[in-house]
Amino acid sequence: MTATSNSSAQRFKTQALRIANSESFGYVVKRILQALLTLLLASALSFFIAQMMPGDFLDQMRQNPQVSQETLERYRQLFGLDRPLWEQYFRWLSQIITRGDFGLSSSYAMRSVSSLLWERVPATLLLAITSLVVTWAIAIPLGILGAVHQNQGLDRSLRVLSYIGQGFPTLITGLLLLFFAQLTSPLFPVGGMTSIDHADLNWLGKILDIGWHLVLPTLALSITSFAGLQRITRGEFLDVLRQDYIQTARAKGLSERRVIYVHALRNAINPLITLLGFEFASLLGGAFITENYFSWPGLGRLTLQAVQSQDLYLVMASLMMGGVMLILGNLLADLALKGVDPRIKLSELN
Repeated sequence: MTATSNSSAQRFKTQALRIANSESFGYVVKRILQALLTLLLASALSFFIAQMMPGDFLDQMRQNPQVSQETLERYRQLFGLDRPLWEQYFRWLSQIITRGDFGLSSSYAMRSVSSLLWERVPATLLLAITSLVVTWAIAIPLGILGAVHQNQGLDRSLRVLSYIGQGFPTLITGLLLLFFAQLTSPLFPVGGMTSIDHADLNWLGKILDIGWHLVLPTLALSITSFAGLQRITRGEFLDVLRQDYIQTARAKGLSERRVIYVHALRNAINPLITLLGFEFASLLGGAFITENYFSWPGLGRLTLQAVQSQDLYLVMASLMMGGVMLILGNLLADLALKGVDPRIKLSELN
């Protein structure tokens, strides 16, 4: 038993050392350290910009004659509004580092900001990831078709479609889909993430209910993104299809399907994966608009409400969480690129 335990411990130690010495591990640690510095600078900048807004959340309470001066003073001390700006910032930052506490929300009955974030972040990630999957599932095949049938009728039609899609930003697309939902009401729901009877449905019904509420917000986010990605895919495939090794593969008698979906796709996909992080970032930015259009209970809608009510700690935490998701998206895209093509050195991606 002792020999077996020692052998297992030795294997675990060897595996841990191999991971620690790997290029990917060092790259992840480096990116995390860079991310921490980025978030620190972003938090300081956001804090002092937010403080430039006239007044504070107590202005609304001062207009209520039922709120006493003692209550206002207690809130001033609770939120540190009676202290210098730099002291307010470092007090907020220290409680995040030591306790993971982002403070209290003044617009949500003094609820913990952390609990509000954990309620809203999954909805935003669900919308962004669903839109990402839909965008890639549509754009990649259409881009390949356009490249294979270059300058033919199908290719021209797809290019016109992509130009039209790029001409409609998320702001306009969301408004058009809202108008469409009104015309087809009650076919497509536009309010919230679930129906009134969601709690009474079985597990499959709940999934379908959320999925049906996702249709229009996903389309609003995906249309512009899919148009751009389709054009990029077409361009990358055209470059690859002109390479000598593609002509060699055809000369060997390989089927056209194998040439395109094995040899060409393997080499054309790398630049597209590099774009994955930027695509995720743009989807998160678009989600802030889409969530407000369709009353989607995500981080973007929460941030807008916090700005409108001058809920400083909630605004700061929402911006920080958005920054974290963007950094993670770009990091995962880099690791995915390394997984697809082991020849790529992560150090060259900086």
